Order: sequence, then structure tokens, then C-alpha cells
Amino acid sequence: MTAATIANGLTLEYDEHGDGEPLLLVMGLGGQLIAWPLEFVQLLVDQGFRVIRMDNRDIGLSSAIDAPVPTVRQLVLANLSPRPVKAPYTVDDMADDAVGLLDHLGIQRAHVVGASMGGMIVQAMAIRHPSRVASLTSIMSNTGDRRHGRVKASLMPKLPALVARSREEALDRGVELFRLISGPHFDAAAVRQLNEEALARSFRPDGVARQTLAIAGSRDRTRDLGKVRAPTLVIHGLVDPLVLPSGGIATARAMPGSKLVMYPDMGHDLPQPRWDDIVAEIARTAGRS
Repeated sequence: MTAATIANGLTLEYDEHGDGEPLLLVMGLGGQLIAWPLEFVQLLVDQGFRVIRMDNRDIGLSSAIDAPVPTVRQLVLANLSPRPVKAPYTVDDMADDAVGLLDHLGIQRAHVVGASMGGMIVQAMAIRHPSRVASLTSIMSNTGDRRHGRVKASLMPKLPALVARSREEALDRGVELFRLISGPHFDAAAVRQLNEEALARSFRPDGVARQTLAIAGSRDRTRDLGKVRAPTLVIHGLVDPLVLPSGGIATARAMPGSKLVMYPDMGHDLPQPRWDDIVAEIARTAGRS
């Protein structure tokens, strides 16, 4: 692991694997860089990529933001708001962070792959820094238009009870959350092991809360996505309850020439039986750049 200080004074933690064309992986809400499994990363390396994983601001080993922590009630209301709410930072700011990491590494153009909130971040990268994005893959995400890719109504009331206030609560509640949002390939033992590794590395509930507010405070990217010309892949699970499949459909519709791939056995997760398929799609998209 290596720390990079970027232009805005933040420190981002990252690591690298392989020595081919640069490919940046950006994880979603509360997800540390280790949420991209090394076996999945190795598949990308085998395709000829130099894979970079990063901790977003406010999570993992990256810098914390000095700002108030929103309450659960504030976050629920923010999620239900039809318009962006006030937030200490937004998805656009995190996109600039990612470009700052590329600057630190001396990388002019990279293939970018983002999952969930990470998909929002890489979309914003392509909008704000088009010359830096060689190809774009948005996984289980949305455009921020507040109509598509929302949380399934039956899931919403269950989420506040899964907010962990201590490390002791975080493990079991994290496994239960993934059980609710994953598809049919959910593996409780594997999720528990990943959560144990994540908790041993970092526990940042305040950062998760601020990242949640950042999503609610971010603008609708739909119109600007129509101007993106980088080869684009959109992947979504047909049984995703956290970001409903309409989010992926709306993202693909917003981006002329994009390819939409939807898996019937994928929820809000990266199911191991689909890794080969997903990596092959990413490589094909990169090959169009």
C-alpha cells in the first residue's frame, strides 16, 4: 500500500498490480480498496492491465474530512429528497480526487471502472476530465437523476437498523446487509472474511455517513453523460435491490454508443461466477479506445 498526497491536500491510499495499460478501480459507498478481490484484480492483470485500487476520501486509510456527521434521520430524508441536498463534498469532488491520483502517478489516460458510488465517480471523471478517461465501465450505478436506480421500497425501512455504531456491531450487520442486497451467489462465509479484513484495516462510520450525503448532494449527470465519447460499458444486476436495474438502463440510455450488460444472477454485488464475464467485457470495452 502507498499513500499519495494530491492537489487538494488530501492523502489517498492506493496499490498497484501489473504493468500494462493503466486501469483505475473505484469502489462504492464505504468500500475500501480491498473490496476489489485480488483474484478479480489478477484476472484484469492477465488481460494486460496495470490495475490501481484506491481508497476514496473519508474511508479506508485515506484522509478524513473535517465536517459534521449527518444523523440517520438526515440521511433518510436526503435520500428521499427530489433535489440535491447540501453536503460537505460531492461525487464531483471525489472524481477530482481520482484524477489527482492519476496526476501523482504520472498517468495521462486510464481506463476507469467504478462500482455503485464508484460508478458515479467514474462517470463524473469522464464528464469533468474527458481527456483522462480512455474507457469507462459503470457497474451497478445510476446517473443521479433521482428517478432511476433508487433503493427498492421494501429494502429502505431495513437499512437504518443495519447502521453499525461500533466494530462489534459492524461485522454481523455488514454480513446481514450484503445478504439483503446480493444476488443468489451470496456467500456468507466469504463476506464475513472480507468484512473481518476490512474492519482490521479501518472502521470509519463517520466517513460512510458523509459519503452517503455526498451522493444525495450530487447533481443529475444525465445531460452531461450524453457528451461523453469514451467507449463505455454499463453493467447491472437484474436482481439489484439497492440500485434498481433502471439505474443501469438510464445510464446506458444517457450515453450514446454505450453497451449495456445485465446479469440475471447479479444483485448489488460482484458475484464470483460472473468475474470472467465481467473482466472480458471490460477488456473488450478498453480495446475500443
